[in-house]
Amino acid sequence: MSDKVHPADEVLPPPKLFTLGLQHVLVMYAGAVAVPLIVGRALKLEPADVAFLISADLFVCGIVTLIQSLGATQWFGIRLPVMMGVTFAAVGPMVAMANANGGTEGARAIFGAIIAAGIISILIAPFVSRMLRFFPPVVTGTIILVIGVSLMRIGINWIFGNPVGPTAPQLVDPAHADWLKAVTDGAASGAISGLPEMPQGLALAAKSSNPLYAAPGNIVISAIVLASILLIARFGRGFVANIAVLLGIVIGAVIAIALGKMNFDKVADASWFGLITPFHFGMPTFDGVMILTMTLVMIVVMIESTGMFLALGEMTGKRVDQPALSAGLRTDGLGTLIGGIFNTFPYTSFSQNVGLVGVTGIRSRFVCVAGGLILIVLGLVPKMGALVESVPTMVLGGAGLVMFGMVAATGIRILAGVNFSTNRNNLFIVAVALGMGMIPLIAPNFKQWMPHGIHPLIESGILLASITAVALNAFFNGASATEEDLKAAASTADH
Repeated sequence: MSDKVHPADEVLPPPKLFTLGLQHVLVMYAGAVAVPLIVGRALKLEPADVAFLISADLFVCGIVTLIQSLGATQWFGIRLPVMMGVTFAAVGPMVAMANANGGTEGARAIFGAIIAAGIISILIAPFVSRMLRFFPPVVTGTIILVIGVSLMRIGINWIFGNPVGPTAPQLVDPAHADWLKAVTDGAASGAISGLPEMPQGLALAAKSSNPLYAAPGNIVISAIVLASILLIARFGRGFVANIAVLLGIVIGAVIAIALGKMNFDKVADASWFGLITPFHFGMPTFDGVMILTMTLVMIVVMIESTGMFLALGEMTGKRVDQPALSAGLRTDGLGTLIGGIFNTFPYTSFSQNVGLVGVTGIRSRFVCVAGGLILIVLGLVPKMGALVESVPTMVLGGAGLVMFGMVAATGIRILAGVNFSTNRNNLFIVAVALGMGMIPLIAPNFKQWMPHGIHPLIESGILLASITAVALNAFFNGASATEEDLKAAASTADH
């Protein structure tokens, strides 16, 4: 037996830990702040309260990352390089709750549902973890492939612009919008007569190209970031090659500053210290339907986390057995409980950081411990958080193509070891599950006529692919609880 430390448990020198940890933070930052921005605005909170939500989110991200990567007793923490962040799976339900009941009252109801769902998740985590036997390589490889493909949308939108909002591909023609406003204002004041009653919500179709979408300058910056990462990865040596993504982001940020696309106004306006206090908006309230909805979201989160943890097991070569998986999933619940107490949202492992582990080849969990400490500081020092937040999304987009694609490549690598030649049924499993996973990406409104209560379960392509892959594998190949099944599912990198 060798006493050599496993790469996942290796403690790197402090300068490397800080730099690599900062790289993880930069990769996840845009996603981490997006959810509090969306939910805070949906609640119609004051700008200062929305800013507090962002700081609270970063603070709790750091705490939960420490618990997950460092470990806290045998019950919490998977002890792998995991960065924890707010899950996007909860955005839809929370926005619906915010629209129904806004302001601080709505915030208290949301946080109450999150706290209750976190407690329930801690209790059911061991039962979810026992589903590991249903995740052989044909299932895990497919799920991880779908995760990577799903994430590519985020990176692509970072480059070109979001499909809705200020950077949407098309806008209402300004001249047409002005005409509509003049007509409606005139009808309302009585200056225009003889018009039929205006239908509620009347609007003109968006047919005019938006100059903010797919701006050539943004594409060029993203391309330079991507090219820089590839060149550094190809010709860099040692530590320089390992931080190719961070260096690519820095190069992109410098160019953005030179072109006037990045400024430090928010940094100047931000304060140096801001304490994160629990129950900032008052004591939470508890609604049964909201709690049930958020619990369903957490089941989605834990199934998605299972795929993330198995991907990390593949990347690090460290076996993810049932107790380890249970501890990781239980931490999802604990992080959500802590999030509800500190005025933030449900937590899960961030997929983009799983991709970064694959890009850098750095498997030490203490890199993410360093990232967690940096996040805590960012949460307590709004000025530092504003500095990171000022990095434009087009800079992150070039890096996102590499990182998110690496997650998909990991899934392909796992599938490369699956027997397709003598067991053609595995082809059906991959084909149908991949197609199901693409439905929310290609047709996001497919659920509009379905009961609203099941939307949290079907709006995640990752969950649809997971359910399909597990069900088809059980149908074609069966499912057994043998040690070989567990080993294939949780430790496909033991070679």
